[in-house]
Amino acid sequence: MSENEITPHFWTRADEIIAIANEQTKESNIGDVSTSLLYAAARFNAFNVASSATNIEEMKHDKDEAIQHFCEQYRQMLIENLDDHIANFDDNKA
Repeated sequence: MSENEITPHFWTRADEIIAIANEQTKESNIGDVSTSLLYAAARFNAFNVASSATNIEEMKHDKDEAIQHFCEQYRQMLIENLDDHIANFDDNKA
């Protein structure tokens, strides 16, 4: 799958993860859940990079590129979602 191709499975997985986070806000504050979710994403993405490396040297070599890639992806996704919340602020507060 290319980075620009978003399948229905992408949205289903994202919605399932968000549903778990929403459930956790019933017993924890949203900031704590957000921090845990961000940590989980970082941990899983590090595992993704480690799993694709054939040896430790390759992983060390790919580290900076992986950091740049995931940070830029997160930045773009955050911008898109903030813009969506701004555009729909009144509807989301109803």
